[in-house]
Amino acid sequence: MPRPTSTRRTSQLLNHIALVTGASRGIGLAIARALSAERCNLILTASNATALRKVSRELASAKIKILAHPCDLRDPHSVDDLFRAIRREFKRLDILVNNAGIAHANLTVDKLPLPLWQDVIDTNLTGTFLITQAALPLMKRGSTIVNNLSIAAHRVFTGSAAYIASKHGALGLTNTLREELRPKGIRVIALMPGATDTKIWNTFWPQAPRKKMMSPATIAAAVVSAIRLPPNATVETLEILPTVGLL
Repeated sequence: MPRPTSTRRTSQLLNHIALVTGASRGIGLAIARALSAERCNLILTASNATALRKVSRELASAKIKILAHPCDLRDPHSVDDLFRAIRREFKRLDILVNNAGIAHANLTVDKLPLPLWQDVIDTNLTGTFLITQAALPLMKRGSTIVNNLSIAAHRVFTGSAAYIASKHGALGLTNTLREELRPKGIRVIALMPGATDTKIWNTFWPQAPRKKMMSPATIAAAVVSAIRLPPNATVETLEILPTVGLL
């Protein structure tokens, strides 16, 4: 009986160009790794330049083109600087993953300082807006935008008013963007992961039961599967929960 011939799978995403924000850790890092495995060329950004260089060195072994560029998503000038660098290196953008986000300590509204409120809103909501607005001129039919919103985008947890407000607002932005871009053939995915084992839990629930949570790699695998769908199909809302529920 003849042996089956082994063939190496050619990725549908080969040579695609993907921008991932918040790429230095957690879900962003996991998505960057998953896209590198698909042979995507990567633009990686985060606020921590040292961590970003480390990730860039790790993924360089995939023999793909990588642009690592620190960016403060809250600052329009920093975003402009990022996209000047992107336009120098690449002529288009096929995938945008708006992943960067921050949380805050468990504080009720009466104890939530205005500067903390503003920092969370500016990062999670305004940052997503600024990056998306800058990216759209580089995106053509068949491109995909993934906004990492978390299940907090349509649920409420006490003590997390700024975080919840930012994610609810980002869901509204995502849903509006989807309808605006539908005629242009650009897909917009609202990613809503439940409890995932990342460092963000150190901020609002240090004692959270990490062993019951999903891994960032699990979320990344689902995201890549959604992106790899044919251009005439889309996942509009990608909600992923641990089997134990909401913890």
